[in-house]
Amino acid sequence: MTKKIILAIALLAATLSAAAQESAPKFKWYGFIRNYAVADTRESVYGTEDFFYYLPKDTKMVNGTDLNAQRTFAFAAITSRLGLDVTGYEVSGWNVSAKLEADFYAGVSGVTGTALFRLRQAYVTLAKGGFSAKIGQAWHPMAADMPHVFSLNTGAPFGPFSRTPEVVLEGKLSDSVTLTGALLWQMQYTSAGPEGASANYMKYGGIPELYLGLSYKKGGFTGRVGVDMLSIRPRHNDGTRKVSDRITTVSPFIYLEYTKNLFSVKAKSIFAQAGEHMNLNGGYGVSAVNSDGSWSYSPTRNSSTWVSLSYGKKLQGVLFAGYVRNFGTKDALVGDLYFSKNSFSNMRQMYRIAPEVIYNLGKVAFGLEYEMTSVQYGDFGLNDVYGLANENIHCVANHRFQLMVKYTF
Repeated sequence: MTKKIILAIALLAATLSAAAQESAPKFKWYGFIRNYAVADTRESVYGTEDFFYYLPKDTKMVNGTDLNAQRTFAFAAITSRLGLDVTGYEVSGWNVSAKLEADFYAGVSGVTGTALFRLRQAYVTLAKGGFSAKIGQAWHPMAADMPHVFSLNTGAPFGPFSRTPEVVLEGKLSDSVTLTGALLWQMQYTSAGPEGASANYMKYGGIPELYLGLSYKKGGFTGRVGVDMLSIRPRHNDGTRKVSDRITTVSPFIYLEYTKNLFSVKAKSIFAQAGEHMNLNGGYGVSAVNSDGSWSYSPTRNSSTWVSLSYGKKLQGVLFAGYVRNFGTKDALVGDLYFSKNSFSNMRQMYRIAPEVIYNLGKVAFGLEYEMTSVQYGDFGLNDVYGLANENIHCVANHRFQLMVKYTF
């Protein structure tokens, strides 16, 4: 009997040990050293160090001279990157992986300063069967699919661009179809409002940003549709009392991709209400002042679309085209219009054409790009109460020439 008990205990211990067995994780460092040199024909709106390009500035006429018609040049290696992938760890049937990624794109003001190491992505993924959960800072689900261009802006602001704290859940409905749901917060990419660009509007709103999407992938084709909902409180008090301000926006998008041999084509389109928290050209304005002290708001409506084509491997040709249209606000405004910090509220429409060529020599890549961005601006008149400038309509354009040298490891 004693032997049987000992044997049973041994078998139970072995079973529990097997159930809790863990595999050792594998670590893989990756990254690149990347140098950009850019020249522009016009004063423009940029991200740090002039490499993340948005759009050319409007005319600024003084004594018959446009002060924004000014050439500029910049050169730096601050977008060099270092990352760590952790894979191969399994516990109780769960496949656990992680990513930690950073670059030096911080700490520089204009073209002056010392680049600092900054966090780009940091998340953990748990997967089992057809289900996965990603928790941490990663690409916004609407921004994850990018065009072929080597520019740092990856096509922005013609498409969403945001990395943000998030919880993303994915479940396979079939071999080809995946359902995605996400809860997102704001950090680097934030909403506009009375305090300027800030994550406080979401903080006091008390509701995370919500995303729901459906993906289809088979052979060389990928299709994705989704919708994003954001509900924020631009004001939670007026200085003397609490107020119930709130604005809720809904933005649908579609993404298509087809790849065959050395040819690839991608396209994305989003119809955004506001959307400035995803680096789009949008915002919202005050549409009513209510008797209880609260304000009502109306979002701008913005259509942003891009298409990119790529062919080749060692010698690769790329063509990017993008178009943005501002349709103004849904309701008439009676107060301020809060707009993207990287754009201007009198922007009516914009387009970009960017051909480029890349020569890949093993792990070294040399790139040359010409990027033309044209913006139609206007002036606001007394009757322009829908957030769309309709007077003195005119266009300005910037011509950007960009060189890149990149070593990937």
